[in-house]
Amino acid sequence: MSAELIQGICVKDRDQNELGHSQRAAAVGITQVVISRITMAAPGMILLPVIMERLEPLRLMKRVRVLHAPLQVLLCGCFLLFMVPVACGLFPQECELPVSYLEPELQDTIKAKYGDQVLSAYFNKGL
Repeated sequence: MSAELIQGICVKDRDQNELGHSQRAAAVGITQVVISRITMAAPGMILLPVIMERLEPLRLMKRVRVLHAPLQVLLCGCFLLFMVPVACGLFPQECELPVSYLEPELQDTIKAKYGDQVLSAYFNKGL
């Protein structure tokens, strides 16, 4: 299990003051990273076999079998060239969660220290 899920990740207020560590924020961040990474890899893993299936019956592909691997690498690189920025842009790097979503103990700590001034907690979701 991830250390972030066990210990939690640092959550801060709008002014970057540390509020504490939250396991729920870690779970949200890890979920977003997993979705981004799947989005990044999916076109190459789904479309590339379909494209190669269509290209293999062509005369050129039958004659020059040595082209198969370089073509697959090239196509995979093209997919990644476009999908990495798309996947990285799905979610913001600095995420926001309402304090009410955090663990009850952390909510109590925040309310004791800041009252009702802090409504949202911010955290870096990671890569």
